[in-house]
Amino acid sequence: MRHFVLFLALRHVRKRALQSGLTVGGVAVGVMVLITALSLTNGFIDELISSTLQATPHLTLQSFDGGPIDYDPELLPAITARPEVAAAAPFLTGQALIARRADRTLGISGTQGYTQIVGIDPHLEQRVLDLPALAHQAEALQAERGIILGDSLALRQLQVIPGEEVFISNIAGKRAFFTVVGTFRVGNELIDGLTSYLSIPALQAYLGLEGQISGYHVRLHTPENASRIGVRLGELFGLQPLSWERLFSNLIEQLRLQKALISAVVFLIVLVASMGIANILILTVTEKTQEIAILRALGATQRQVLAVFTLEGLLLGGSGTLLGALLGLGVSLYFRLQPYPLPGNLYFITQLPVQLQWQDFLWVCSLSVATSVIAGLLPAKRASSLQPADILR
Repeated sequence: MRHFVLFLALRHVRKRALQSGLTVGGVAVGVMVLITALSLTNGFIDELISSTLQATPHLTLQSFDGGPIDYDPELLPAITARPEVAAAAPFLTGQALIARRADRTLGISGTQGYTQIVGIDPHLEQRVLDLPALAHQAEALQAERGIILGDSLALRQLQVIPGEEVFISNIAGKRAFFTVVGTFRVGNELIDGLTSYLSIPALQAYLGLEGQISGYHVRLHTPENASRIGVRLGELFGLQPLSWERLFSNLIEQLRLQKALISAVVFLIVLVASMGIANILILTVTEKTQEIAILRALGATQRQVLAVFTLEGLLLGGSGTLLGALLGLGVSLYFRLQPYPLPGNLYFITQLPVQLQWQDFLWVCSLSVATSVIAGLLPAKRASSLQPADILR
């Protein structure tokens, strides 16, 4: 029976070689585009998160009210000694308006912005964050008036370069001048356009918080477990944990939604190609009505006729899916080995990132095959329900 079903299914496919080839090609193109789009989306999301984590600690331990706390010299070694922790560093944070100082005699220029000032120990903080500027300008940052600005904040908003002075004023009316000693860029405008770094002593002196800090930045061996580890460390040291996932929860959700929308839109290509499978089977059933009746009269069961046309849909959809998966893998590997260059002045990345995930291949191929089989079920049921006596009469 199996050989009989397979023989008829293959014969029908070969009989309409051109239509079958076009249908297989349509499914293959849909699967290829879907896999390639997902690989590029995965790469973009991974690159954005990686760049964000360059200037964002995996975990922040701070007071429950968000206010400053007294610096405890024994707490930092205790946090660093935890097996989950790779590095830790104290920090102090504040908010202020920042403006470019045009000239000592002319005062402040009209170019200004808002900044989140982070006071750090550059030698400890560079172990927590992957910012080369902290290592390169560590000594300059520890100077009394050294400050490092985000690239967008410095060049686009304030239009300053290293060596120039900026003016800072907070809500309490405290004012001070600092010299820009460096800039950094991670590609996330929430960081590049808002963040600036001072040394902890300089920020303590500016805010009048000598001997106080805001908390500790922590780098973990497993950043994907930051939320769970944060709860444990927070209970252990009596501090409130804030993981990077919680801090950028809106961004992560938007990226996931973007991936879902891209998948849904591109899947329509596979759906349209699957309708081609249904079209072929409907035409085959219409043309083979008498032959189906004769087969039924000779002893073929409804189940066998149903299996013939269902298998035909599976062959067309399966062949297109396999071909599309191979093409999608090939295109993704090509872009990975030969990255497509992007203009650095428009994007935070200079080449098109690609990340292959086996889960994407699995669900795309499964969905494509399932859609193809479902598309062929209606004509297959119609063929199996034909009554040979009525047709032959």
